[in-house]
Amino acid sequence: MTRSAAFFDLDKTILAKSSSLAFARPFYKGGLIGRADVLKSAYAQFTYVTAGADHDQLETMRHYMSELVKGWDVETVRQIVAETLDEIVDPMVYEEAVDLIEEHKEAGRDVIIISSSGTEVVEPIGERLGVDRALGTQVAIVDGKYTGEILFYAYGEGKAEAMRVLAEENDYDLADCYAYSDSMTDLPMLDVVGHPVCVNPDAALRKVAVERGWPIVDFARPVAMPTMRQRISAVNTAQHRRTALRVGAATVALGLAWYAGRRRGPV
Repeated sequence: MTRSAAFFDLDKTILAKSSSLAFARPFYKGGLIGRADVLKSAYAQFTYVTAGADHDQLETMRHYMSELVKGWDVETVRQIVAETLDEIVDPMVYEEAVDLIEEHKEAGRDVIIISSSGTEVVEPIGERLGVDRALGTQVAIVDGKYTGEILFYAYGEGKAEAMRVLAEENDYDLADCYAYSDSMTDLPMLDVVGHPVCVNPDAALRKVAVERGWPIVDFARPVAMPTMRQRISAVNTAQHRRTALRVGAATVALGLAWYAGRRRGPV
């Protein structure tokens, strides 16, 4: 028997800003980056929020982040994210996205976040949001430190291919699945499901949505993290959320090991 799922982009779809760039100051305070990197991240965040990010900008960001994280201690990153997550994410979560997550879970669908931000950021946010799985960009780790080599970039066609892998693993009928994103770069992600929805779409994606008759929704109401957690707990207990996310992340890693092996190339 086939099942259904709802796939969400993270930045400017669930969150009002870029999740990766939002952690620039905590990473600076933790000694991972310098002041110049904070300023670059602040500028990139401003550009991203006001104008969105096209293919070239995301490729530039990928290269920048790949070089930036090289040599970072993985446990230090995870600790900084864990200690500052609520403070960073609290004013960024759209209430409308929380409503949709609740609706899909109540309808019996799995809810999956797939984001170009790093998995060490995406997975804790996914846990806070009570989703079933959270998948982000994966960077190679050797001896507890990032090498800078990107094994899987959750972007463009990469998102769509990951969704196909998940559908095969979990018997999702993609024609009965939903996908939500703000960016034209996620057109492959939206194309792969039967129910694509454009959230706060950039100009290029809005044009495609109008041409194809896709739903367009605008999110504008951030919700406080404590309020959000109370609402989500009414749908799932915290223990269930943690267990579901751990199992989901492990399953994704198994599927993407095959996927990364197929597509790995110069980064």
